[in-house]
Amino acid sequence: MIKVLSRRLGWVRVPILLFSVAAIGMVAPPGATGAGNSSKKLLSLGDKVRHELVMLPYFGVFDNIGFDIQDANTVVLSGQVLRPMLKSDAESAVRRIQGVNRVVNQIEVLPVSRFDDLIRLATYRAIFSRPGFEKYALQAISPIRIIVKNGNITLDGVVGSQFDKVIAAMAARSVFGVFSVTDNLKVG
Repeated sequence: MIKVLSRRLGWVRVPILLFSVAAIGMVAPPGATGAGNSSKKLLSLGDKVRHELVMLPYFGVFDNIGFDIQDANTVVLSGQVLRPMLKSDAESAVRRIQGVNRVVNQIEVLPVSRFDDLIRLATYRAIFSRPGFEKYALQAISPIRIIVKNGNITLDGVVGSQFDKVIAAMAARSVFGVFSVTDNLKVG
């Protein structure tokens, strides 16, 4: 289904579609059939949360924020960010959403490190300078997330093919000074 939609909608819209499909799986409670009014309420709450997180002004390629909805009105935020302000902004933005009664903020603020900053920039250049990767770099919100902590890189997000997944991981491993690379990229 996703392949057919990606041909019809074009490549730029595929990451948004994939995040929407992933959110449906995160939002729907176990055993929900999707026919009840309750699941529609959860889906719209998930869409509102995702929209608020994507619209954060300092949310960038080096940040990774996820969420889960529990008990129909509790939002659990997770992931890693560079700036403490982004962590608090994410919580504030989600807290303002109508229907959210409680926010559990489990977002990790990455340690300040000049060494990690150099690795972030070198990894960004190594991945997005590859031929064919401009389609990821030119998007307003990059579908590839580069998380660097203590010299270790984690790649998260969505790429268009298995080939792109392998090339991105190889590019990250080629960066000088990197201790390890964890490839959590999904093909969509």
